[in-house]
Amino acid sequence: MKWEGQRESENVEDAREGGGGGGRGLPIGGRGIGLGGFVIALLASWVLGVNPLTVLGLLSGGGGQQVQAPAGDSHASDPAYRFVKVVLADTEDVWGAYFKQRGQAYQEPKLRVFRGSEPTACGQGEAAMGPFYCPADRKVYIDLGFYDTLRTRLGAPGDFAQAYVIAHEVGHHLQHLMGTSAKLDQARGRVSEREMNALSVRLELQADCFAGVWAQLSQRSKGWLEQGDIEEALNAAAQIGDDTLQKRARGTVVPESFTHGSSAQRVRWFKRGLDAGELRACDTFSSTAL
Repeated sequence: MKWEGQRESENVEDAREGGGGGGRGLPIGGRGIGLGGFVIALLASWVLGVNPLTVLGLLSGGGGQQVQAPAGDSHASDPAYRFVKVVLADTEDVWGAYFKQRGQAYQEPKLRVFRGSEPTACGQGEAAMGPFYCPADRKVYIDLGFYDTLRTRLGAPGDFAQAYVIAHEVGHHLQHLMGTSAKLDQARGRVSEREMNALSVRLELQADCFAGVWAQLSQRSKGWLEQGDIEEALNAAAQIGDDTLQKRARGTVVPESFTHGSSAQRVRWFKRGLDAGELRACDTFSSTAL
């Protein structure tokens, strides 16, 4: 992925110097929408009856440049920090142009980089939950240390994998603007847990599809994806589906507990968005077969 030298977004906030506090964590299944937690949280999450780990269609594989998150103090010149600014800027360009062509204005989200713990309008955010989107303040939150976990614990290296993390969360922002996530919140408490999980799967697969649309339109505009980037995406999607993660963690699979979708579903919906390059191809809620 040829990201060096590209425009950097001005909508990125660096809160790392003040990070590291404690907190009770963002409510799982509440207003915050995110990738979930790390592999080390899997067993505990399922014991509690939730699934905070189903890491969204990140992208994986062997090739691709790595953007290392800094281990020490943060600086605006850090490659990982500059990288997320470039990727966010590209989502702004892609979705801004997409909506303008349709006579609409795109409202850009903010992206807040933090370390350890960070208060949000959706509750206290924790690094162990992975990147997430908070509709209440329209911000994407990410601890750059997640990229180390993405590479070493989840087996998903590559700069395009890291870019897809952001694209997926911006996909949740699109759902917020469209009113989709609000409709799901209205259903919460009025349907069974199993039905709510099924709705969550459709929401997450749609965000996967939106990220695929972004990848198509971004490549069409910039031509910055390199050989192997798409293959990395499909491989990672297959490795981080609910079924794959559950089997890895406890040896069994419980489909009714899925909240993000199976490996096959993740691959299918990312490819659908990638092939179509249109948001209308991503209607997971009307689809009879996911």
